[in-house]
Amino acid sequence: MVIPVHDVNPVRRTPWVTYALIVANVVVFLATPGVSGSVTGSSTLAQLCHAQAFTEHWALVPRELIHHRMPSLVPTGAVGVGVHGPGCVLGPPAYGKSPVLSVLTAMFLHGSWLHLLGNMLFLFIFGNNVEDRMGHLRFALFYVVCGYAAGYGFALLDADSGQPLIGASGAIAGVLGAYLVLYPRARVWVLVPFLIFLPLRLPAWIVLGFWFVLQAFYSAGEGVFDAGTVAYAAHVVGFVVGMLIALPLRPGTPPPPKPRGLVFGRRARPGW
Repeated sequence: MVIPVHDVNPVRRTPWVTYALIVANVVVFLATPGVSGSVTGSSTLAQLCHAQAFTEHWALVPRELIHHRMPSLVPTGAVGVGVHGPGCVLGPPAYGKSPVLSVLTAMFLHGSWLHLLGNMLFLFIFGNNVEDRMGHLRFALFYVVCGYAAGYGFALLDADSGQPLIGASGAIAGVLGAYLVLYPRARVWVLVPFLIFLPLRLPAWIVLGFWFVLQAFYSAGEGVFDAGTVAYAAHVVGFVVGMLIALPLRPGTPPPPKPRGLVFGRRARPGW
């Protein structure tokens, strides 16, 4: 998988919504219980139980969203000792949860620093140009719509799952889909892991098209999201919805600047 680091596609106005989304995601992550363990690699049982209860409260859970079946027992955040030793205590939920609203709150939750930074990197690189083309308010609405489409799409594919889904990647996938439609020939600097990280400047249609193909391939058989799996199906749905929404904006979109310098060791051709 290539790692994007910068796109050669200047903007006309400051992408305030993109910056605000990045700040909001970072602030929520820092306020999430158990975040210290994601840095040091170790957490106490109390921290894990608290984090589990927090996630259960605010994450998207497919069977809650599709069937409106709320669990009778949820993690309370407390630690207890049972027949198998210490563990997290389960009890009746002490809160009211809106499954529809949980789609929004789940967009701002992340399970680790790697999860957060990976999502924010893609949003930072590609979100500014999409916001520049759409405008601030329309981009904010677009982001939420893509996130909801990805969340519902994921939930419909595994409607009976009780596993929580968290992360901004569904909404950000929509941003990538829109960028591909609006700026397919924009150049993107990427790092390609080949013995060392090899820097290359590639057209966006290669970078984002390759990313989408990988997500579509990995989505086969995927139905849950937890610490060890990724909701690839949500990425696919968000990407496609982002493309469809951006299609009417493609006519009249200012083209990116013509490439200069070297690509693959030769001077770039303007039409490539």
